[in-house]
Amino acid sequence: MRIDILSVVPELLRSPFEASILKRAQDAKCVEIHPHNIRDYSTNKYKQVDDYPYGGGAGMVLMIEPIAKCIETLQAERNYDAIVYMTPDGQQLNQKVANRCSLFKNMIVLCGHYKGVDQRVRDLFVTEEISIGDYVLSGGELAAAVFCDAIIRLIPGVLGNETSALTDSFQDNLLAPPIYTRPVDYRGNKVPDILTSGNTPKVEQWREEQAVERTKKLRPDLL
Repeated sequence: MRIDILSVVPELLRSPFEASILKRAQDAKCVEIHPHNIRDYSTNKYKQVDDYPYGGGAGMVLMIEPIAKCIETLQAERNYDAIVYMTPDGQQLNQKVANRCSLFKNMIVLCGHYKGVDQRVRDLFVTEEISIGDYVLSGGELAAAVFCDAIIRLIPGVLGNETSALTDSFQDNLLAPPIYTRPVDYRGNKVPDILTSGNTPKVEQWREEQAVERTKKLRPDLL
């Protein structure tokens, strides 16, 4: 998978992709991450990428021309399965969305900034609008990092154990069951006996029952 991320502050994207699983995924050639500075595609010598909104109002709006120029330059080089715009009023990111997007081969992710982007960007170029929650960030960069993390970990070869992602919360509309590790007894708080029994069918049954109970208690809307 190749992901091109368009931003006016691409330096905000550096850290999330330089450590842990996302770095290993790039080192293993499972994914390519290419940040692009929208200012490099500005149409004037001042590198201007924003302007006041027509009709008045507070805040600045990202202009269509630099964004269009960047997108069209990339599209001339390869075909893209999706052009994603990170925006609070987009479709809520969930595991089903992440699963679907993880199958893309090439994808552009556009990060908004200020008050957002000229509506014509959304009308002419964007194919997916995705939100990570009902709140507003200073820009779409952190949201883009969250979105990319959610999909990259699903790509075959990224995780050490590929079945791990299949047992995550939300994959089957259930929360994950409780998990434990050593020591067995911590200040009188013991690991459930079933997990140390070695009886794999019983353990799996217990995990499924616990997943259902946790979901009923914490997220009944998923059932």
